[in-house]
Amino acid sequence: MWPGNTADVTSLIPVIDRLRRRFNIARVCVVADRGMISAETLAELEARRLLYILGVRERTDKLVRELVLDDPAPFVPLVMKKRGKETDYDAKAVALVGRRYIVCRNHQEAEKDAADRATILAALERQLAKGDKALVGNTGYRRFLKTISKDHFAIDRARVEEDARFDGIFVLRTNTDLNPLEAMLCYKQLWTVEQTFRTAKHLLSTRPIFHKLDETIRGHVFCSFLALVLKKALEDRIAALARVGSWPEIIADLDSLTETEIEHDGKRFVVRSAPRPAASLALRATGVALPPTVRQAAVAD
Repeated sequence: MWPGNTADVTSLIPVIDRLRRRFNIARVCVVADRGMISAETLAELEARRLLYILGVRERTDKLVRELVLDDPAPFVPLVMKKRGKETDYDAKAVALVGRRYIVCRNHQEAEKDAADRATILAALERQLAKGDKALVGNTGYRRFLKTISKDHFAIDRARVEEDARFDGIFVLRTNTDLNPLEAMLCYKQLWTVEQTFRTAKHLLSTRPIFHKLDETIRGHVFCSFLALVLKKALEDRIAALARVGSWPEIIADLDSLTETEIEHDGKRFVVRSAPRPAASLALRATGVALPPTVRQAAVAD
């Protein structure tokens, strides 16, 4: 835990050092997105001989933009299926000036990027035809414009072509010996962490929570992390059954489980509702047995 307004790049290395000391961890692989990494942080990782898989700013890194992306090495394909939808990935390793990069491509994301750009360009052409310069200040539009005279703009086709090079692309830098697909999958686990915290805040309604004390902030973060660990444990157990569970459906189905107390012939009974499919899967995976559908209510003393 760190005070507010503390950049990730300044806190990452101290956290790693503290965790290694506290838990006597000998082998560490740091997986982090591009926002957490600076040249100084990377140098510290190298100095500590730590393994890493790091996101790269492919648009602003000149070496990546001009050489890595143009490397002719073939991609290795991978099809992932999640919630009934297939996603096509490619990945390849590129070695350059003593560094190892992993170039990854998501084909569905590439199609979305191309469609989004086409929509922007179509809207921009309409606005320019009207002589409306109000949208020129919009970042999404400005990156595709060039000034051809003092009061006239046009679409910069060279910028459009350059932007298309990055459709569905993300680049990693690593010093591991993992194959390209393994490295890509490790990095993608970051997205599951972010998604889980969003799920906890939305489906579990853990926000807004306003804290004033360090102790309550720590407690909130601990509970959020514990929820992440428990969710991952449940997903692993469901996977061990060769099944796939939808987290929102599991939460909704468990929430629908109810017990109703009724009275009949002078006796009181508790009637349980039938579990829905996602709840049944979660209960089976965790080995939790539900009480009988109908049972006699306990008599209060």
